[in-house]
Formats: sequence, C-alpha cells, structure tokens
Amino acid sequence: MSDEYLWYEGIPFPILGFIPELLREAWETFVFKDDDFLILTYPKSGTNWLVEILCLIHSKGDPKWIQSVPIWDRSPWLEAEYGYNILKNKEGPRLISSLLPIQLIPKSLFSSKAKVIYLIRNPRDVLVSGYFYWSMLSFIKKPESQEEYFEWFIQGYGE
Repeated sequence: MSDEYLWYEGIPFPILGFIPELLREAWETFVFKDDDFLILTYPKSGTNWLVEILCLIHSKGDPKWIQSVPIWDRSPWLEAEYGYNILKNKEGPRLISSLLPIQLIPKSLFSSKAKVIYLIRNPRDVLVSGYFYWSMLSFIKKPESQEEYFEWFIQGYGE
C-alpha cells in the first residue's frame, strides 16, 4: 500500500500532482490574504458541492461563471501543483480548496483574517463515497473489497 502514495510528514497523498518540495514551500511561504476564503474538508466530504454553492453566492446566482470556468480554476487546490501555481500569483479575493490536515496548513493562515469554512460529513458516508470513488480510479491501487477499504480508511489511507 505504501508504494501507491506519496508520503509527506506522515500523510499519504496520491502520487499524481503532488510534490513534497511544493508542499513544504506552501507551508513555509504561501501567504493568505485577509480577503481569502479557505474551504477545508476531509476527502469525499462534499468539497465540490460547497465550492459550487459559494461560487453561486459570489456570482449572485448567475450560473454563467460556473458554466464557463472549471471548478479547479475557480477554487484551486492549495496542495496540488496546478492549484498552488495559480494561487500564489492570483489577486484576491481567492476561493481556495484544501484537504490538508491542520499541521500542514500554511503558517500564514494563523496570522491572517482569511475566512475558513470547515466542512464535515458523517464518516460512514465518507467511507462509502470514498470506496466507490477510489474503486473507479486507474492511477491508484484499488481496494479488493469494502472490508479492505475500511481497513485502509481506518489507517488513514482511504483518502
């Protein structure tokens, strides 16, 4: 199982799109601005759903922006290479998505006035959603059963 992930500070990340040097750079040097919004969630907890709602609020219900700009450009992932490169040069206010645990959140968040929206979901629902999501992906080891996925989930690999 450990060969299928990039391990950084004891946390497993999918190999695709994540770079240890970038994760360290983000933690040490990324600057949160006072007008930023950070959407912080556990995987498979409804991140995209929340991004869509916030984007509709931002556009006052007009779906044109949402229909014309991909979600990963409207709310880039801080920890992913693509998202980080967009965010570090983007003017505010920024809508930022992240699945990072608190110990890996960039230090600057704690001295800024950025707003944090933390979304939680029933762990049972996260488990079921994660199982079906990861079962259909081709770039990561697939669980052979729900029982195996449950063990991965309990060990922290079921992200």
